[in-house]
Amino acid sequence: MALDPKLAEQALGRMMTESEVVFARDLEAVFAEGIHVFADVAAALAKRGTLRPSGETGLWTEEILLRELSAVNASLDAAYAASGIGA
Repeated sequence: MALDPKLAEQALGRMMTESEVVFARDLEAVFAEGIHVFADVAAALAKRGTLRPSGETGLWTEEILLRELSAVNASLDAAYAASGIGA
């Protein structure tokens, strides 16, 4: 039995933006390579040419990675609080 693809997003208060989806995909790929130290993750994202979900430009650093992750998480939490389950 195939799962409904919408089930993967049932707990989101909004759909992820295209830049958030690309960021998440690239993070998953970096983690799958066995890279888990955030400074190394940031370097791998820079090497891949991953754009920041915020739209800001510049070099990826551990600090920037943490800031971007926090901003995406805060935005998704706020949307969930406002909209409840289901995008």
